[in-house]
Amino acid sequence: MAAPVPLRPDFDAEGLRALAKGARDPAQTRRLLVLSAIDAGGSRSAAAALGGVGLQTVRDRVMAFNACGPDGLIDGKAPGARPRLDAERREALRALVEQGPMPAAHGVVRWRLIDLAQILFEDHGVSVSEQTLSRVLRGMGYRTPSARPRHHAQAPDAIPALKKLSPPAGRRSRRLSAASQ
Repeated sequence: MAAPVPLRPDFDAEGLRALAKGARDPAQTRRLLVLSAIDAGGSRSAAAALGGVGLQTVRDRVMAFNACGPDGLIDGKAPGARPRLDAERREALRALVEQGPMPAAHGVVRWRLIDLAQILFEDHGVSVSEQTLSRVLRGMGYRTPSARPRHHAQAPDAIPALKKLSPPAGRRSRRLSAASQ
């Protein structure tokens, strides 16, 4: 059996307990207490039972502590999944959105998320959900189109003239007023 990995000499058991007392991260506190038990002369098996982990985990924690000190016992943020749309594909998506659809070629007059997802799958072989595509486009500064798109040459002053006017509230139709008499 190999000799256990020794702890750093610049921390003693009491110093580790003091660090554990002031630690904000509960996992770091548990790990510091396990290391203080080892430094106080306890066996690694007893320290592993104290921390509720195995001997290999205790060894890994000792290695992390020796390499980075108390900060090495804090869990880092998980990296997460690799993004499906890398920089090259995002630029292709940006160019596609900026160019806009060609009705003869694409069969639509305005991009929908499902259309963009289909084109990304056909051209780049990447399958992206509509929700993910929406999040990516929002991150790129694009917004979903309004429910009632306006013509590019529409005059804002002409809109009120084209709206239907409702009859005044006090005026009744002839048929209703004749029937009530």
